[in-house]
Amino acid sequence: MKVFDRQQIMAHLDIDDALARIEHGFIAYTAGQVQVPPVQAFAFVQANGDCCIKSAHVEGSDTFTVKVSTGFYDNPGLGLPSNDGLMLVLCARTGRPLALLQDEGWLTGLRTALAGRIAARLLAPREVHAIGMLGSGTQARLQLEQLHASNPCRNLVAWARGQDQLQGYADFARTLGYAVQLAPTPEQVADAANLIVCTTPSRVPLLRSEWVRPGTHITAVGADAPGKQELDVALVARADRLVVDSLDQCSRYGEVSGALAAGLIQHEQLQELGALLAGTGQGRTHDQQITLADLTGVAVQDAQIASGVLAALNG
Repeated sequence: MKVFDRQQIMAHLDIDDALARIEHGFIAYTAGQVQVPPVQAFAFVQANGDCCIKSAHVEGSDTFTVKVSTGFYDNPGLGLPSNDGLMLVLCARTGRPLALLQDEGWLTGLRTALAGRIAARLLAPREVHAIGMLGSGTQARLQLEQLHASNPCRNLVAWARGQDQLQGYADFARTLGYAVQLAPTPEQVADAANLIVCTTPSRVPLLRSEWVRPGTHITAVGADAPGKQELDVALVARADRLVVDSLDQCSRYGEVSGALAAGLIQHEQLQELGALLAGTGQGRTHDQQITLADLTGVAVQDAQIASGVLAALNG
């Protein structure tokens, strides 16, 4: 079994190839062509941490992937990153481990950001006058990098709880060419932006329905495990288009699960991202609609990005 570290992985990954593979993975998942066993989830309440184990195999692929991803949100105070993890790629013909990708959580972060890029391309209004960002960690940086590559808007309004980290995020955004406004509250982000990305591990709603203007698109990626929530359920219910990465996962946790449980929305209102990519779903039809992409992270994304980077590493 080969072992590759984060530096090797970052040096060999091709963003365009990864994007195409993840799009294919979403389409295959919606078509029922992917094995995705139930997610294993751990919660470490006293340490303010969590861990998930996800695995997937795409029909016809020579490999399958098992991924371990951790988030321990007090780590920055210890001088450690919040997120870590690794991916194990195995042969789908013999079961032999082929490679251990010691990516330190970077591949998980990137595949989530690429899903955000896809969702924004399919659902954002034609003219984005400002991007709003809730959060200032690694995922907030990766999401902004991917929006930078795919959307011409260069106005950013950002909010986060930690002011030092938020200032560091603003400095990062300016290196990408963004004009940055730091917002003291999430309400002011909603007031200023019509494309909002939520990237925090919050367990209480940060965005309320009455703050969000008609025509806004929201990509929510933080609620990737039970108990997490960034959006008021009334905001979910108000959305004109509800797009999820997985109907199964998002019915159990994520932003739409609370609105489903409260009877505010019905399962029939949900569409998978794979359906939009395949042309069988309906996205935004006019610029006054509120659109929401609830991305809980599907193991097919891990399998696809891992297989692509392994092919590049093996050259």
